[in-house]
Amino acid sequence: MPPRELSERTLALLRRYDTPTIANVIELFGLRPRSTGYMDGRIRALFPELPPVVGCAATAQMRCAFPRPERAGYAGLEEQVRRFRELPGPPIVVIQDLDDPPVAASFGEIMCASYQAFGAAGIITSGAARDLEQVRRLKFPAFAAGVICAHGYSHLLAIHEPVRVGGLAVHPGDWLHADANGVTSIPAEIAAEVAEAAEEYVAAEAVVLEFLQAGPPDPARYAEARRESLERIEQLGRRLRSKAGPRMA
Repeated sequence: MPPRELSERTLALLRRYDTPTIANVIELFGLRPRSTGYMDGRIRALFPELPPVVGCAATAQMRCAFPRPERAGYAGLEEQVRRFRELPGPPIVVIQDLDDPPVAASFGEIMCASYQAFGAAGIITSGAARDLEQVRRLKFPAFAAGVICAHGYSHLLAIHEPVRVGGLAVHPGDWLHADANGVTSIPAEIAAEVAEAAEEYVAAEAVVLEFLQAGPPDPARYAEARRESLERIEQLGRRLRSKAGPRMA
């Protein structure tokens, strides 16, 4: 099945909210176990000050420990950016480093500048990064498992094949949402509903936050605020599951 396109409205709404909020709304659909669908703590935002990023996975596998016969360095980068056009939305490059542990950086300034110029919204790797200050100046969202100064024998082995990064299986065309808190996948069939429901979820959580900001807390009234917040979230979840149920069955 080809990757599903999302509307500009949906993308704009998704970018408005942090990744934990998006993950919370996805949970309400009951589409997957709550302990799945997101990358684990090995994958960290290199520039947590940047806003949330949403994009379509442009997957690749890389190795840095050994030379690639007859082809070295960044061979394959041209093909990778050319194939961005196969995706239905802004690409997020997702690179699985096959070296364990990583022995060199999966990306640096040249790769990130190239990806950005060809329309990519960010990059995620199970490997390491380098050129942090140069990439920071690009304001290019980047996520990695560490930092290493050298690129070794970095070369791409596969493009647009399924990869596993941060414990998450990622297929080409999967929709991802990422910020300082981490990376979650968004099932395309509910992405529009997730985007529309995020505002209501935030409002439900605000019931508790506004109570706490209002003055000296009282345990009984705090319990009431929490109960109201949870009831509003549960009502939202019932509506979302009812609306999406026939389409997800």
